[in-house]
Amino acid sequence: MPRPWWPARVPLRWKIAALAAATACLVALAVGVLVHLWTARDIRDRAGMEATNSVYSAMDVYRRTGTLAGGAELDPAELPAALRHPSDGDRRVAYDGHIDGNLGPSVWGAQRVAGPGSPVLAVRINMSPQLHDLGRLDASMAVASLVSLAAALPLAVYGAGLVARRLRRVAETAARISAGDLDARTGARTTGGGDRAGGRDEVTDIAATVDLMADSLGRRLRIERQFTADVAHELRTPVGGLLAAADLLPPGETEDLLRARVRDLRGLVEDLLEISRLDAGAEAPMHARVPLAAVVREAVARTGLDTEVETGEPGGSGGSGGSGQAGDPVETDPRRLERIVGNLVVNAHRHGRTPVRVTVAGRTVVVRDHGPGFPADLLLDGPRRFRTGAAERGTGHGLGLTIALGQARVLGAELLLDNAPDGGAVATLRLPL
Repeated sequence: MPRPWWPARVPLRWKIAALAAATACLVALAVGVLVHLWTARDIRDRAGMEATNSVYSAMDVYRRTGTLAGGAELDPAELPAALRHPSDGDRRVAYDGHIDGNLGPSVWGAQRVAGPGSPVLAVRINMSPQLHDLGRLDASMAVASLVSLAAALPLAVYGAGLVARRLRRVAETAARISAGDLDARTGARTTGGGDRAGGRDEVTDIAATVDLMADSLGRRLRIERQFTADVAHELRTPVGGLLAAADLLPPGETEDLLRARVRDLRGLVEDLLEISRLDAGAEAPMHARVPLAAVVREAVARTGLDTEVETGEPGGSGGSGGSGQAGDPVETDPRRLERIVGNLVVNAHRHGRTPVRVTVAGRTVVVRDHGPGFPADLLLDGPRRFRTGAAERGTGHGLGLTIALGQARVLGAELLLDNAPDGGAVATLRLPL
């Protein structure tokens, strides 16, 4: 299919400028046509009045002296058919568009000299000079319209550019807010909540609404984060007491079950506390040069889950696949790196299906399972706490990926979530240089 000649994306400023130019052309064309029609009609009306007066004067002279004056003729051959048989005493006019030599369109005036059968006295009024002036008027209006359009088009482009720049600034601010920067503002509202000097318009209203939306989202997010932190802190003490009480129970199946549930509850509280610290920006990495493959193997081993690890080291089960050997040291926070890898592996086993494979290549760590993959809403909006996604991905409190993303941001790393073409979820962690 052939591609269209116009660009796929036309900037708004050019659309507005084109609309203004098209509007100006239509207005100029309409005014020109109306002026032409009104002027042509006025020329014909004036020529008809002149023909009527000329016939009156010529008839008066002819009846008194018997001579023809003022260009009058008796029964001229060129007389239009509509005037060849006028009523007695009736002066009539008719338009003749025939061009004869130097004579252009004309208006004839005619009146019968006496009774029936008498000749018809006629006067011809040539409109060529007036029509020539009409053509010059049309040309002048066309030139004036082109000049006005040439002068107005840059102004339209400039004005459209001002609107487009303001809308682009609002769009960029909205994109930053959507990406998580809730401190981004358009600047359309002053600190006192009033308007900028210069009044309001629709673009200002949109910008102010975006700022209000960001304020509302920021307040709700702060409330949610504060609630999470408060709940975690309040639960920490009673959970610790439950764990100590579980240690006092006599050994048995009940004690094992209770201890496992208390440990799960303590893990949830610790996850909530970790998220609250990440939300508050209170986490700071402690960098050290460590072998990436060794740290990843240690993190996978701590999960206690059957997971394949492929590295580019001698004795590893795979090639390097990156810019450098997987055993080369990297400068990062090993504790946070282990936390990220461990959460990704646990999430793959909990919500996916085996085999789960971890690949270390250069500064990249890839964790893949062979389950149903990440839900579409998770890929679109990112992981959300206390929500695991689709029901087929199993149960859980949905904090693992949230913590992994938060720790990756602390490390300055990039964590990408995607689905493999042949099925399965793929999490890719890229450490910074």
